[in-house]
Amino acid sequence: MRTLSVSRVVEAVKEMCIEANHFLSADMTEAMQRAGEAEESPLGKQILNQLQENAGIAGEDMIPICQDTGMAVVFAEVGQDVHFGDGILEDAIQEGVRQGYREGFLRKSVVKDPIYRENTKDNTPAVIHYSIVPGDRVKITVAPKGFGSENMSRVFMLKPADGIEGVKNAVVTAVRDAGPNACPPLVVGVGIGGTFEKCALMAKQALTRPVDQRSHIPYVCELEKEILERVNRSGIGPGGLGGTITALAVNINTYPTHIAGLPVAVNMCCHVNRHAVRTL
Repeated sequence: MRTLSVSRVVEAVKEMCIEANHFLSADMTEAMQRAGEAEESPLGKQILNQLQENAGIAGEDMIPICQDTGMAVVFAEVGQDVHFGDGILEDAIQEGVRQGYREGFLRKSVVKDPIYRENTKDNTPAVIHYSIVPGDRVKITVAPKGFGSENMSRVFMLKPADGIEGVKNAVVTAVRDAGPNACPPLVVGVGIGGTFEKCALMAKQALTRPVDQRSHIPYVCELEKEILERVNRSGIGPGGLGGTITALAVNINTYPTHIAGLPVAVNMCCHVNRHAVRTL
């Protein structure tokens, strides 16, 4: 049994909140560069170049890449042989978010109640997803999620008879309906299977997979490629102003499901697709 002080969790989460909001991850930086080279529309190419310039300025001057610094979503993969000392893991993650948004001068966007909407003034609570895994390490992923793209996300409860064509049509429909509102070029996270809530969680997790890594399941890998091609033929383009690059990647996760269902969730993410990872 390994003991991990929760103070290390607080510090790591704080750093990741600041990092994710100021710096594009390496996979996203490379994807944006490739998109700028591949875009056929002159206006689309100009927009992609401006987005890359904006990201560069954000990192150099420590200004958030986007004014919407998101609601913090945290994935904690906790080794079953880890014991947390000096406090509670949940409290440590929330304190890390609190410190990160305060010390990073990041916009506080969370309200206490969805109806009465009084701001919490520290961007907590974060949305935290836990999983217990083998080993004595803790892997934490912080993914601040802006709501321009989050609001365009969808869940489709398809019939089994809809099959793979139904899945394709659902994802493409979600992207077309989002149009410019999700701030393209997008990363599209898709969850297929499970239940109503499981497919949505898988779609969210899919956004944290590097965009240059395809699914290890052969048919899913081909599905990711085909849907990406169809999305990019939609003509929505960078900034929704037309072009050939509407999405940088389509990442799909799957899970077993019930004989009577085919749940599909589509979680949109804008071009920054913020995430940072630490293993403690």
